[in-house]
Amino acid sequence: MTEEQALKLFKGLADRSRLQILKSLLEEDMYVERLAQRLELTPATVSFHLKKLMDAGAVSSRREQYYTMYSINKEVFQCRILDILGEKSSDAQRQQEREARYRQRVLDSFFEYGRLKAIPAQRKKERICLEEIAKELELGRPYPERELNQVLLRFHQDYCTLRRDMISEGILRREEGLYTRLV
Repeated sequence: MTEEQALKLFKGLADRSRLQILKSLLEEDMYVERLAQRLELTPATVSFHLKKLMDAGAVSSRREQYYTMYSINKEVFQCRILDILGEKSSDAQRQQEREARYRQRVLDSFFEYGRLKAIPAQRKKERICLEEIAKELELGRPYPERELNQVLLRFHQDYCTLRRDMISEGILRREEGLYTRLV
């Protein structure tokens, strides 16, 4: 079941009258007038709800002489909710694209000519900027403090804050006066 189908199904089930219709159809197949009489609803109301349930795939119809008989699609209700929720979403790809666009907007806002204009106040934006600066450092290579300061100074005059924030964000590790890029 796709995410879109699951969404339609859950919307279709989000009504007391529709649940009563499904309970009745679980007992036996019925036509609109019989459902209306049984549930004390108007035939128009029952038809409206049956249309919603058919769109959701919960109910199917067939012609039998003069009547349109409705029956429940038991296969739809065989799958577990956890299976539906566990399926990979097409939204994951869109979410990654949104994250990449957001990251690029942050970098465009805070970097000018390869230098950091200002250290962002928001932690998420600061992390993005620090990760970008860290790309100038080799992964796993220990840097003496003086050499690291020179690299950071190319990005912003407050290299001490950059260095301290990179350590607190887990981008750098400090051991015995040497700094190593972790991420």
